Amino acid sequence: MGWTRRIGIGAVGLGLAGALVWALWPQPTAVDMAVIARGDLQVSVAAEGVTRVREPYAVTAPITGIVERAPVAVGDSVTRGETTIAVIRPAEPALMDARSRAQAEAAVREAEAALALADTNLRRALTTLTHAQSELTRARALAAAGTISQRSLEDAESAFTEASQALAGARSERSLQEATLGRAQAQLIAPDGAEGVTNAVRLTAPISGTVLSVEDPSARLVQAGAPLLSLGDLQDLEIEIDLLSADAVQVAEGARAQVERWGGEGVLEAVVRRIDPAAFTRISALGIEEQRVRLRLDFLTPPEGREGLGDRYRVFVRVVTWEGADRLLAPEAALFRQGAGWAVFRVTEGRAVITPVETGRRAGGQVELLGGLQAGDTVVLYPASTLADGAAVVARP
Repeated sequence: MGWTRRIGIGAVGLGLAGALVWALWPQPTAVDMAVIARGDLQVSVAAEGVTRVREPYAVTAPITGIVERAPVAVGDSVTRGETTIAVIRPAEPALMDARSRAQAEAAVREAEAALALADTNLRRALTTLTHAQSELTRARALAAAGTISQRSLEDAESAFTEASQALAGARSERSLQEATLGRAQAQLIAPDGAEGVTNAVRLTAPISGTVLSVEDPSARLVQAGAPLLSLGDLQDLEIEIDLLSADAVQVAEGARAQVERWGGEGVLEAVVRRIDPAAFTRISALGIEEQRVRLRLDFLTPPEGREGLGDRYRVFVRVVTWEGADRLLAPEAALFRQGAGWAVFRVTEGRAVITPVETGRRAGGQVELLGGLQAGDTVVLYPASTLADGAAVVARP
């Protein structure tokens, strides 16, 4: 065999051996990577809320009567002391059945008879007084001439006094019976024939604002204190949210909040004004009892920056509980449990090295690093359970 043939066979053998070694040599694992950097971290609690008019006015009926059809509708603007928002007129008499009408008519006849009797008694008393006055005049003349005794004169004066009192009593009796007749006749007034029902009470707006709701726009009978409508100033809105009690304890009055997904462009600014001191129980959609706390927030964004937002609109609110500037941050997806602590795979010279880290606060997929790494270090994201310490890795394309 010639040397040329031997050299060719040797080259082929070396190539096959190299290919076999390359095939059996461990290949680097393709992984996702991220670089540790410094940045700002903001921790917040989020919840859905509703907007509410801060000081709504509920207008109620001051008297019992018939309220006319509402002169205003929901969404109308009203001016304090000028815009008429309701008109109430006295209620009409109720309809009577046959028995009630017969009793009322009998009462009228009875009152008419009593008035006639009172007229008769009045005329009798007037006649008696005229006679007593004549007797008194005659007795005084005879007493002056010495014809009758002093006692006879006193009897005449007493009779005149009694007649005068009887006439006053007869007149009072007639006035009483006349009033009784009027009361009995009033019972017979029909609803469409009532008098004095044209007087009406007009209610004007107690504030300048917008009509938020109308209880019933139709004319109807209302009792004193019945709700008619509600008013409010849409420029003066607040936000009401309910947080789990465990989240509420992290929030302080005066905390800054951001209002998102409110329907308009941009993010609105707000501040926590009040945190209720007592929680209430609410059943979640999963049937779990939750203790929730109600918070009220004030808008910092002026009304012109939140145009279109009205009463009881749904919004999404993030309440800031903590803020930190220039913090060392790592993606939360890079962390995994190692014993009782946390660790990451730090990429060093193409190999993944397990590195314990000390963590702080977390928010928005980022975690604050308090130790273990430095800015500029590269870590593996979403490390697989099969990834071993010191394994060769390469960035996933």
